[in-house]
Amino acid sequence: MDLADIALFRTIVSAGSLSAAARSLGATPMLVSRRLAALEAELGVRLFHRTTRSLSLTAEGEAFLPHAVAMLEARDSAIESVASGVSGLSGVLRITAPNVIGHSVVVPVVAGLIADHPALRVDLTLSDGVMDIASAGLDVAIRVAPMKPSDLIATRLADNPYTLCASPAYIARSGAPATTGELSSHACIRLHAMESWPFKRNGGLDRIRVSGPLSASTVDAVRAACIAGAGIAMMTYWDVREQIERGELKNIVLADAEPAELGIWAVFLTRAHMPLRVRAFIDALRARLLDRP
Repeated sequence: MDLADIALFRTIVSAGSLSAAARSLGATPMLVSRRLAALEAELGVRLFHRTTRSLSLTAEGEAFLPHAVAMLEARDSAIESVASGVSGLSGVLRITAPNVIGHSVVVPVVAGLIADHPALRVDLTLSDGVMDIASAGLDVAIRVAPMKPSDLIATRLADNPYTLCASPAYIARSGAPATTGELSSHACIRLHAMESWPFKRNGGLDRIRVSGPLSASTVDAVRAACIAGAGIAMMTYWDVREQIERGELKNIVLADAEPAELGIWAVFLTRAHMPLRVRAFIDALRARLLDRP
């Protein structure tokens, strides 16, 4: 089985169409189509449903994708194991991360890796949405969320508890709630994806529905509104750490419950044949996260 054809298959998945894959490879759509047909003939299955307007993986294509990724990673790892002894980390490291943590933590980490390893290239996608790392051709996703069972591998990098906070101006004007019951009388700034706020109470999880004059689609917007004094917000520690340290926001402690805890996770397809650049990034990110209170 030709690894070049397997790489072509992954490129088609990432690009979403034969023509887009052809453009990224500098080839003609006809050549891409022929090579894909040859791979399908060798495997004895159809990998894609193809029409004039759409392209999607078949069940067999879905099943083959992680194996294709593993084979390509094994190739890259073999090459890197030889090259890294001379030139350090190399190749392209493809990462996705949430916007706030991406800017404040991931970017400094990858900047340090690039400075230490001139042959390394990094392709970083910042998004608060959850990307399919297999179809997007990503090496690793940094996620801040409860992890559910899946085909992916996840390793916890650090704790990231929710934090209830408000600006000094808001607290001076409206006071601070003492219990979860008092949240209903305050302006709560809600992230669209969080219809309720999770609290730990009596050994269990209690979700409190909140409301206020402002809700927003991104953590950046919620944080900016909170700093501006628009109300109380619930964000994770790493989203507001610097603002609390600078005094722009104040942590609010309730008497009857604590905000729930989350973790920061590195998610990837397989531990087998993990490229050195991916392992080095995960180790460097964990070290940076743990080097804080």
